[in-house]
Parts: sequence; C-alpha cells; structure tokens
Amino acid sequence: MDPMSEDDLPADGRLLRGARTRRAVTRHAVDVASAEGLNGLSLGRLATDLRMSKSGIQTLFRTKENLHLATVDAARELFVDAVVRPAQAAPPGAARLRALVANWIDYAEKPLFTGGCFWAANLPDFDGRPGPVRDALARQHRDWLSLLAAEYRRAAAAGEIAPLDADLAAFQTDAVLTAANTALRLDEPGATAKARRAIDGLLARP
Repeated sequence: MDPMSEDDLPADGRLLRGARTRRAVTRHAVDVASAEGLNGLSLGRLATDLRMSKSGIQTLFRTKENLHLATVDAARELFVDAVVRPAQAAPPGAARLRALVANWIDYAEKPLFTGGCFWAANLPDFDGRPGPVRDALARQHRDWLSLLAAEYRRAAAAGEIAPLDADLAAFQTDAVLTAANTALRLDEPGATAKARRAIDGLLARP
C-alpha cells in the first residue's frame, strides 16, 4: 500500500505534523540567529539549510517578520525551560538567585544555542529599530530583569543579603552575565569565574 500523502492525513494529523515541522524549523532558526543575528535569517536560508522548499517554509511563516517573531518566541521558551523553570525548585530569594545565575552560566557555557546568548546577539541589532521584533526582544529582556529584581527584593526583605536597590542589582547582574557571554565567545579564560565573583558581591550577607 502506498504511504499516505500529506493531503490524505486527517486534519488533526496535518496540524500535528505542521506543528512538529514548525518547532524543528524554529529550533534551527534560533541557532542561526544566535550566531549570525536575526538579520541573517530568511525563509530562503532556512529552506536551504533544512533541505525544504521555500514555499513550504513560507507556508509556515508567511513573512520574514513572522519568522523572526516565531524565532524570538522559540528562544524564550527554550531559555525558560533551561534557566528559569529549574530555578523555581530553589527557595525564593538568595537561593533562587544563585540557581538562576548558575543556570544562566550553564546556558551560555554549553551553549544552549550555537552562538551563545540569543539576546546578547540580537538586542544590539534591534535596539534602535522600532517594530514588532524589537518590541518582542525588549519585552523578554524586561521580563528577565523583573524576575531578577523580584528575587533580589525577596532576598533583601528576608535579611539574606544586604539592603540594596533591587532594580540596579538586576541591571548589574544582567550586565555581568552579558559580558561573560561575550568573553566566552572570544575564548577568554576565567570568564564565568569572574562573573560568579561579581554576582557573589551582590549576594553578600549583611
């Protein structure tokens, strides 16, 4: 018997296959964008990389902007699964902050994405370019800073760390981690050890 074609599949089967294909394509897109930036990502590029037809890629995303937005969203989901969600097992405050930082360093060291931190690669390209892609990147960055700041507030309120400006501490933590990501990409020795020492200063007990 001949195998069923895509058109022969039940509607829900086609939807499932389409969703799997979309996930596979966006996972590759995240890797490309982490190394070359979203500007290096196009429907044609993905079709060539994945040996798919350009029309097939276009059916999934319609436009280059939609592809970029789907890639940004996929990067967020992967980051949350690797960095944020595992840290929720730690008690709120200083312990959770340390877990978030450790998970982030692991995310950059492995790295989870081919080019290292997705946001470090793309925020500088889009920070001066208004539009939906910039808005999505900025929103995700704000969410990360807000998460860090909330845990700094909990840690300070519980007396686990010295009183501090939580928003400033979150900004400093993010800056240190971003610098560590750049150093890792440049093969500079001791990058993560320096990052840990810098953040340990913010988490010093009163």
